[in-house]
Amino acid sequence: MKNPFLFLMIFLAFLLLIIFLYSRFIGTRGLYVKEYTISNQQLPIHFHGLKIIHLSDLHFGDFINEEKMKKIIEKVNLINPDIIVFTGDLIENDLNKNEKEILTNSLKELDARLGKYAVGGNHDLEYDYWQDIIEDGGFQNIEEKTALIYDQAKKPILIYGLSPNLNNDQTPQQKLANFNKSLEENPDLKNTYKILLMHEPDFVDDFDFQNFNLILAGHSHRGQIRLPFLGPLLLPKGATKYYDEFYQLEKTKLYISSGIGNSQVNLRLFNRPSFNFYRIIN
Repeated sequence: MKNPFLFLMIFLAFLLLIIFLYSRFIGTRGLYVKEYTISNQQLPIHFHGLKIIHLSDLHFGDFINEEKMKKIIEKVNLINPDIIVFTGDLIENDLNKNEKEILTNSLKELDARLGKYAVGGNHDLEYDYWQDIIEDGGFQNIEEKTALIYDQAKKPILIYGLSPNLNNDQTPQQKLANFNKSLEENPDLKNTYKILLMHEPDFVDDFDFQNFNLILAGHSHRGQIRLPFLGPLLLPKGATKYYDEFYQLEKTKLYISSGIGNSQVNLRLFNRPSFNFYRIIN
């Protein structure tokens, strides 16, 4: 070709087309399970080997449908988890009656021996019925609530949840009032293993995160579109500091789900849909 500049433009356009097609039709497919082993001496011996499934950012509707939900259910139940947690953005856009029923019935099929717990995400705030879907699906909404799990042991583990913090009048510290009250009323809980569920991980800096052994969050999608060596191209507000899979914050472990669904655009690059599986040992 006599014009090298034209050749370069054609090559770049072709390359961008290939990347777009890959991101749309291959990068968004499949479902990976990211497995982590977490060791902590505060865990009661009875809970040794506790299995927790961490789901997040489903964005049901535009990007996740009934067929994909069946695959999620199959993979989750195959692990036989003790606890399932969900850290927000259940839905993407307004759902019709049929979609609500499909999502509710799908959540019902997720099995967890010791219970299913959830908090909402910033997308969920637009639709009050997300809470009905979660609760009718067998999940306990623990926004600003404490859940104690004993499993026939004298000493429980504690799970607390924070509602979404973007565009919220209350600070995370104010939302922890019920958590602090639980510790004041029962001093024995201060030495329990504590798990916090939240959506936007950047807000972890707005309270004393060391009160929790484990913090589970979502929202970042790990960037959704990533490039080798460069990392995420775009990050949502509330996940620009903490967006990767894991952070050690002094003695507290922060894990962030890369998410199952997609937000805004149905594209993923070098960042396949996934959920986290934690095996906690004493």
